Amino acid sequence: MKEVVLSLLAGWSIGIIFAWLKLPIPAPPPLGLLGAVGLTLGAFFYQWLHQILGK
Repeated sequence: MKEVVLSLLAGWSIGIIFAWLKLPIPAPPPLGLLGAVGLTLGAFFYQWLHQILGK
């Protein structure tokens, strides 16, 4: 959990700096972020299902 909080704080800080310098944000569009979240959740679901079924 510590890594998640540190990652969010680092991203938040860099976002503020980029906005202050009026630079474009070096991140994918929101739909790309949703795709990455879906991919991660799918991988977690597969691992969970694999563990539950014991295969």
